[in-house]
Amino acid sequence: MKCETQAEVDYYWDRLSDGGAEQPCGWVNDRYGLSWQIVPTVLGRLLNDRDAAKAQRVIQAMLQMHKIDIATLNQAYAA
Repeated sequence: MKCETQAEVDYYWDRLSDGGAEQPCGWVNDRYGLSWQIVPTVLGRLLNDRDAAKAQRVIQAMLQMHKIDIATLNQAYAA
């Protein structure tokens, strides 16, 4: 599921994880056992940057997350 804003990520994450299970890298299992990945659209832009070091920092930040946090991804990108 692609989301434009952090509010949208939070909305879907909260609803799908209610009664389900949080997983790494934006994945969540809902109460019925279905898996969803909730991804902000900005992630694709950050990962496809020509500067491989920036993209690698974003990947490393994402690997530390369950729910994707756009501000943290942007911080890793800018570091």
